Amino acid sequence: MGSDAESPGGGWSRRRFVGALAGGAAAVGLPAPAAPATEPEEPGSAPAADARRPAKPSGSRPLYLGTYTSTQGGGTGIGLAHYDPSTGAVTRSGTLNGVADPSYLAAHPDGRTLYAVDERTDGTVTAVRTADRRILGSRGTGGAAPAHLSVHPDGRWLLTANYGSGSVAVHPIAASGALGERTALVTDAGPPGPGQQGPHAHQFVAGPDGDHVLAVDLGTDSVYSYRLDLGRGTLTAVARAHAQPGAGPRNLAFHPGGRFAYLANEVDNTVAVCTYDGETGRLKIGAPQSTGAGSGANYPAQILVTANGAFAYLANRGHNTLARYAVEAGGARLRLLDTVPVAGDFPRQIAFSPDGRLLFAANQRSSTVSVFHVDEHSGGLRLAGKPFPSPVAVCALPL
Repeated sequence: MGSDAESPGGGWSRRRFVGALAGGAAAVGLPAPAAPATEPEEPGSAPAADARRPAKPSGSRPLYLGTYTSTQGGGTGIGLAHYDPSTGAVTRSGTLNGVADPSYLAAHPDGRTLYAVDERTDGTVTAVRTADRRILGSRGTGGAAPAHLSVHPDGRWLLTANYGSGSVAVHPIAASGALGERTALVTDAGPPGPGQQGPHAHQFVAGPDGDHVLAVDLGTDSVYSYRLDLGRGTLTAVARAHAQPGAGPRNLAFHPGGRFAYLANEVDNTVAVCTYDGETGRLKIGAPQSTGAGSGANYPAQILVTANGAFAYLANRGHNTLARYAVEAGGARLRLLDTVPVAGDFPRQIAFSPDGRLLFAANQRSSTVSVFHVDEHSGGLRLAGKPFPSPVAVCALPL
């Protein structure tokens, strides 16, 4: 989910743009296609190389790390680590090899399966059993360069956004956590926005009602709402919300009340408050607001909302900060409080620990993960020690 100021057309180099890394420049071309999708492995099959589970520190929780395996300085697979939920200290525990360019990760609601995009020309998604870290197989997404995936709250459907081809896909999830054949593939419709060449789906996520799923499309300055048939896994288009021309919407986060959402716009460096109607699936995007990054080059990446709905945080790539907002009027208003240095370069993705007491920031260019303590009452962020080194860190998923 990169950004490339030198590639306004939003083409391949935009997704893979990393900039100068410590120790060398990153590759910007797409790698060779991934290996063909495989059938789910039998329960007795061997785990992937270097995936044996070492002894973990007492009281620690698992942390999975996304990277690019085809980029100079990148990793060799999904990074494996543990974190202390009290101190935020991170300890490396190995690498799960066998997954190509796992740039975004998501977990099943029951925690038993991890899913990764394989961000390549012929996009695939891979399932991994967390108990023994066995790869359960991969499935084709039907599109190019998948950038985001999420699991529907009912745990039966995997939702994937294909950035390169501007399409969204649905896969069924078996009781084992393995993925079935794709049940839906829809390309976002609509003319491209200023400087864009076509649709670029950047996120695909379920709405709070569960009946609708929303595709955030950077290339067409839109958020598309689809009705998901929960029995068949098919999609029906129901609405399209228009952002400001040239906004480049990237990431959407819902307020826990379900009536409001917050949209991070990558290209014009803004955020917006949205209203949401769960009955119809319609989203309405409000006026653009400041990211706190000023007038310099900045590409907002991801926005999060606390479980109590009191605060929101935005990752600012370029300004290299986390913007902190007070959420007011029952979710209808964002008020910028301050920006906090992320202690890294180019925060690509952010995530809360399950209890919400820690915030993890994956810093792509500095190849680090910063961990912050989150103050429940003030929303303040306090760095939890020195950032943890992780090759081309583009995703951090604490469980």
